[in-house]
Amino acid sequence: MPVTDAELDQMPLPTAKAIEIVAFVDRASIDPVRLADSYYLSADGAVAAKPYVLLRRALERTSKAAVAKCAWHNRERLGLLSIRDDALVLHSMKWPDEVRSPAELAPPAVDLDEDEIEQALELMDSMTTDDISGYRDRYRDAMEELIEAKIEGKEPPKEAEGGEAKTGQIVDMMAALNASVQQAKESRGEGGDATVHEMRPARKAAAKKTPTEKSAGKKASGRKPKSA
Repeated sequence: MPVTDAELDQMPLPTAKAIEIVAFVDRASIDPVRLADSYYLSADGAVAAKPYVLLRRALERTSKAAVAKCAWHNRERLGLLSIRDDALVLHSMKWPDEVRSPAELAPPAVDLDEDEIEQALELMDSMTTDDISGYRDRYRDAMEELIEAKIEGKEPPKEAEGGEAKTGQIVDMMAALNASVQQAKESRGEGGDATVHEMRPARKAAAKKTPTEKSAGKKASGRKPKSA
């Protein structure tokens, strides 16, 4: 016999109408992988205002967060309550069995020397910032420009020449790291060459040649001209 939507709606879940706090934990003990989306909570009327403010004040004086259960899309979900300014924030959480173990994803062991690690730390230092508010969703910007052009009956905007590398273009990662470190040194007024070393022995990659590369290779394989 099939289960109907009405039967699902009538399931006796205590969290169907309210958020149920089940425990308090140290905020730092929560694995960020288990956190998903975040939502601001508001007090539902004057009656809920006092417990809302009371919980917020209590959390402000500790480093703890509240673990809660709530109904979400006809399912009981786990959440984490924390504070941001004067508001409570609900972070939806994955259940433990919904988180994949990273052990099966770890790459094989590689040999690293101290110089390589120091270069990585130097690159991290050069890219460290206290403000990431300037980053924008360029896909959203492009979508808004496309919609605006369609509304005005104009030709959709095209990518400017000399823009970012297109998908499929091969990028020399080590060269990019070298350039980043060197640029960071120059911005700090430091001299000398900065070099990022290979982290493992280089292997010859069997790259597929394009028709243009093949023809160029044939020309280059001709006989060497005799010296006069």
